[in-house]
Amino acid sequence: MTAPIPAAGTIPWRRRRGQLEVALVHRPKYDDWSWAKGKLDPGEEWPVAAVRETHEETALAVGLGRPLPGAEYTVLDGAGQPATKEVRYWAAEATGPAGPLENEVDEVRWLDVVAASDRLDYARDRDQLRAIVRADNAGTLTTWPLALVRHARAVGRGSWHDDDQLRPLDAVGRARAEALSGLLAAYGIRRLVSSPSLRCTDTLRPYAAQLGAALRTKDGLSEEGYAAEPARAARHLERLVERGTPAALCSHGPVLPELLTALLALVDPDEPDAELVCNSLRAAARDKMGKGEVLVAHLVGTGEQARLVAVERHLPPS
Repeated sequence: MTAPIPAAGTIPWRRRRGQLEVALVHRPKYDDWSWAKGKLDPGEEWPVAAVRETHEETALAVGLGRPLPGAEYTVLDGAGQPATKEVRYWAAEATGPAGPLENEVDEVRWLDVVAASDRLDYARDRDQLRAIVRADNAGTLTTWPLALVRHARAVGRGSWHDDDQLRPLDAVGRARAEALSGLLAAYGIRRLVSSPSLRCTDTLRPYAAQLGAALRTKDGLSEEGYAAEPARAARHLERLVERGTPAALCSHGPVLPELLTALLALVDPDEPDAELVCNSLRAAARDKMGKGEVLVAHLVGTGEQARLVAVERHLPPS
């Protein structure tokens, strides 16, 4: 068996006259009905591929919501050898009108969940449908993302002899900062908050320029500000939770465990994967997030009613 083939996709959903509907695609080559999905391009990250493939196959621009169960099954690779295809899925909502179909799909059909279950040609695709229905019944299908970002790789402290807050990204870090634009865009991030240290602001600056958004800096998110008054960092996160706007917050290795602990208090205990979510947050706090890593927390509600229902971690591609 050759190396797994990575692929990503989404289940776009909407509500029509109070009824939940999902979008299926028909591929004439295989004469099957399934979800929009496709293989990752070299070096591409899973969420970026999911959004791209969804647009290519459905002509829908989407923003990613909570992750859904994945799928693994055997296919033949380009050499005709058996290989495992690993597909990761997200719930998604359209962010704009659909355009013309231009890829291998000849029809996109919105169906209610009963009709969709009947129409799907592969039993494995019903796993994602069941997860969407469960989340909808629990009131946790509509989520908003809060992304914690550790700054990308910077010039080493030992080779920098100026103010540490002015220490810049190195070449690897600059490349990661550029790549983060696609990752943050996949989740529809709109508000950007950062430590004032250059290595943090420059991690988010390419996306801020792409978005045309302000990059707000907070002294309490810097290493120096955190050392002087640790409680300030969590207060900045709390304000983002109160606002409920899709947001990214960039800070430092020593500061992020405080923010991860604050997120831990928001985990919904009734969520089926609550223990996995807690373990993921604890691991990120204990072991520290990697440089350039993004942890996406999916929340329902705002302020004191906010509940965290899912977490994803995205390290820079190796």
